[in-house]
Parts: sequence; C-alpha cells; structure tokens
Amino acid sequence: MKKPSIFSLLISSISLMGFWVIMSGFYDVIHLSMGVFSVVLVLYLNYNLKSVRFSEDDMNDIKELNFFRAFYYVFWMLWQMIKAGTHVALILIKPSMPTKLQMIQFRVNLPNSHARMILGNSITLTPGTLTVEIDGDLFKVHGLDDSSFEGILNDEMPHQVLKLFQNEMHPVVSDVKYLSYDDI
Repeated sequence: MKKPSIFSLLISSISLMGFWVIMSGFYDVIHLSMGVFSVVLVLYLNYNLKSVRFSEDDMNDIKELNFFRAFYYVFWMLWQMIKAGTHVALILIKPSMPTKLQMIQFRVNLPNSHARMILGNSITLTPGTLTVEIDGDLFKVHGLDDSSFEGILNDEMPHQVLKLFQNEMHPVVSDVKYLSYDDI
C-alpha cells in the first residue's frame, strides 16, 4: 500500500480539524488540543483501515463508480429522505393512519459489494425503513408500512445505485418475500 501524500494528509487534517472546531464551539487550549489528538487518531486509524480488505472486489469496484452520477445521487437521495420523512411525520401526526410493521427479504443483482453497501445505507437513511441484514445479495429490511418499501420493490432506489456503477440497466430486485416476525 502506498503512503499518503503530504498534500492528502494536510487536506484531511485541515478538514477534520475544521469540522471539530465548528462542532465543538469551544476555542480554548484544552478543546483544541483534544481536537488535534482526535484528528491524529482518525488519520492513523484510517491509514490502517485502508490496508484491510473486506471483500475480494474491494479495490477494483470503487474505480467503476461514476462520480458525476454520485453527485446526482446525493440530491436524489435527499429528495427521497424528504418524501419519506413527510410520510413518517403524517403517520405520527394522524393516529388514524395505520402502521403495519413489515419485514421483507429480497435478493439484489448489483455488480459489487460497494453497490450493496450503498443500497443498504440508502435504505436505512430513508425514514421509515431500516436495513436489518445484508448477507451477500440477500437483504432483510424493516418498514413502517407497505408504502415504505415502494421505492425498493419498484426498483427505483436499486436502479439509482446500479447507475452509480454501470450504464446498462436490468432488474435488480428479485425473490421478494414478506416475512412474519416469527421468520426472523
């Protein structure tokens, strides 16, 4: 593994320290020294973490990521979070709206582990849904009601993730099964 450049370390240090200063709100010697210690610790742990391979395709699949598409994905995801957050707020405000807690299991046909990780995190970031388990290409997701799964089951969210890594489109979600809580 190649060593990080001085420029890379400098940018990371400044970014992390800036974030620390903004989030702490204290500018005395104690807090700033804790910030410096935290930044050094994060940089050290991150450097060591980069040498660990979590799956076989770890190193190559991130090279396939379309960064222009990723920029679009961030805004698309924010819109999904707003829509789902509004739905969850309506459920909370109107007790007459029924919640029917559900769990679904499905398989995905995504090109690599990073794509599966992005899909799992995107599902969890969307209010009303939670990725409970990812085992290879098998996902288990909890939701507040049937409409919580709409973006997953109609392949909208999985297709957005697929577009991050490849241009050709194909069905992503298959073998959907609604689980009872006894099956878990």
